[in-house]
Amino acid sequence: MEQRNKIAIIVAGGSGSRMGSSIPKQFLDLSGKPVLWHTVNAFVSAFNDIRIVLVLPEVHFGYVEPWLHEFNTSANVTLVKGGETRFHSVRNGLQEVKMPSVVFVHDGVRPLISTSLIRTCYEAALTKGSAIPVIDMKDSIRQVEGEENKAVDREQFKIIQTPQTFLSEWLLPAFELPYDPLFTDEATVVERQGHRVHLVPGEEANIKITRPLDLTIASALLKEKNS
Repeated sequence: MEQRNKIAIIVAGGSGSRMGSSIPKQFLDLSGKPVLWHTVNAFVSAFNDIRIVLVLPEVHFGYVEPWLHEFNTSANVTLVKGGETRFHSVRNGLQEVKMPSVVFVHDGVRPLISTSLIRTCYEAALTKGSAIPVIDMKDSIRQVEGEENKAVDREQFKIIQTPQTFLSEWLLPAFELPYDPLFTDEATVVERQGHRVHLVPGEEANIKITRPLDLTIASALLKEKNS
C-alpha cells in the first residue's frame, strides 16, 4: 500500500460552559492528564511519523505548552490559532498541509479514540478518498415538526464521529469554498465538492466529552483500557 504523509488536525475550541467549569473541557483532568493530552497521545501512538496540528484559541496556548515536549515524535506538534467557527478553525489548520497527505480532522474532546480506528481511517482514506467513522443509533427516535411528531426508522440514521479523514486533494479545495452555516462537519464541505463520503465503523468508546457525566464515563473506560 502506498504511504502518505499523515497530518492530524485536532480542533479544541470549546469553552467548557456545559461542563460548568472555568477550565475549558479539553484541559480538564482525565486520569492524571488533560483530556487533550490523551487525544494527542492516541494519534502519536498510531503513527510515529504523524504531524499534529492543534487548533485552539490563542489564549489557551498556555494550557498545552507545558506538556507538548512529552511527544517526541519524528513529526512535530504545531499550535494554530482557531477561527470563529469550526469551519474556519479547520481551514486555519489546513494552512499547515503543504504536501499530499492523509488528513485526519478530530475533536480534541474525543480522547478515547483507539489507534486501530485511526489506522482504519487512514487505510480507508487511501483507497476511497475519505473515511467517516459512524455508529448505529440505539434509541428510538422521533421527528418533530411544529405540533406534530412521528416515529422514524433509526436504521436509516447513523451517529457521526471523528476523525473525519480525507486525502488532502479532496479536503483542501473543499475548504476554499465560502463558509456556509450548513457545513456542520468536514464531510458536508467535501460533499459540496461532489465527492461521496465513505463510512467506516466507529467505536462506542469514542465519546465526545461535553458534560460532567461524559468525564465520569471516560475515566471508567480509560481505567478499563489500562487494566
